[in-house]
Amino acid sequence: MTTVRTARRTGSATWLLLPAAAVVLVFFFYPLAAILWRSFTEPGFGVGNYLAVLGDEVQIRVVLRTLRTALIITVATLIVAYPYAYAMTLVGRRGRTVLTLLVLMPFWTSVMARNFAWYVLEQRGGVIEKALAAIGVDGVVLLGSVAGVTVAMVQVMLPFMVLPLHSSMSGIDRSLLHAAGSLGAPRPVAFLRVYLPLSMPGVLAGVSVVFIMSLGFYITPALLGTPQQALAAQVIGTQVNDLLDFAGAGALGAILLVVTLVVLAVLSRVAAPLGTSAAGGADRG
Repeated sequence: MTTVRTARRTGSATWLLLPAAAVVLVFFFYPLAAILWRSFTEPGFGVGNYLAVLGDEVQIRVVLRTLRTALIITVATLIVAYPYAYAMTLVGRRGRTVLTLLVLMPFWTSVMARNFAWYVLEQRGGVIEKALAAIGVDGVVLLGSVAGVTVAMVQVMLPFMVLPLHSSMSGIDRSLLHAAGSLGAPRPVAFLRVYLPLSMPGVLAGVSVVFIMSLGFYITPALLGTPQQALAAQVIGTQVNDLLDFAGAGALGAILLVVTLVVLAVLSRVAAPLGTSAAGGADRG
């Protein structure tokens, strides 16, 4: 009887998954398969589009620039988000609510409005240039630079790093830090040996999400950057909208997808042993 009930529950769960699976198949896998097919079949069947991308020095620089920018954004976002998420675990309920509202506030405004706000802040004679000039740093104009794009994208990506970090940190028993301190470990050592390893799942989740989203960002680099510093999404947009080169754009997108999967695979394989060994060290301490 128990086996029959379990089978029925499993069957019900399978039916509940069908709508979500259908949406993923129709709106993700089918367009992706169509793009890949066109990249191999237009203008003729083969890998000519991929060879053209790999043999184009400009497009290779674009891919490398995109990876470098995404990595910088991910590291900068982690540096900003980690202490913020840690502070959310220290304050009371009201303070945590206020901090959560602050980090979620960008979701309440459109992407275009946020980017135009950064455009005003970063332009020549804007608030950022005046503020830096007031402390003796003159002539800093972020608009049209990789630094300006990075600053704006860190602000946009901050919630996607803070929320996984806070979710992971909120489940850490802080008495472990007190136990480490009672055994003679200074606070910095206890944090590095105990708290940091336990928060690694949140770090890995946030880093993965921010890195993937940064690779495909289009609006912020297009508005705040320059064509000379274009990222992969801008080049793909130009190939599709201006050149009507759907096959070439698909090849570039597929190469970027493969590079992304490789980077994430390496990241997960490196981070998991580090987290496990660090956690073991914390237990031994």
